[in-house]
Amino acid sequence: MVKVICDTSFLIHLATKRIKNIDRLDVEIGQITFVVPQVVKNELSELAKKPDKKQDVELTQEYIKNFQIVPISGTFADKELLDYVSKNRIIVATMDKNLKKQIKSNGSSVMSFSNDKIVLET
Repeated sequence: MVKVICDTSFLIHLATKRIKNIDRLDVEIGQITFVVPQVVKNELSELAKKPDKKQDVELTQEYIKNFQIVPISGTFADKELLDYVSKNRIIVATMDKNLKKQIKSNGSSVMSFSNDKIVLET
């Protein structure tokens, strides 16, 4: 079982959009478990205070309520994820182009979306 660390943008997309291959991920990519860093959970709580984001964020918080929370904390999620990736080769799920580039340059893989499907980028 491979743990995939999710950032905020990925989780919101996962929770609010229809993902075509979500039921076949274990066949296409292998057995994975999405995990949520504490810093991302905190970021979602802050986003929930913004009226234009509130509905999507509440759906996301409900969607991830049974996900494992990993103790990666700090104030800025992208920085904390990059620090973690530099010490641990792990897959990070994100839609942020700049973050993807930095993760790949550290030798880790990225999970993202393409045409409403989850894809693994190396």
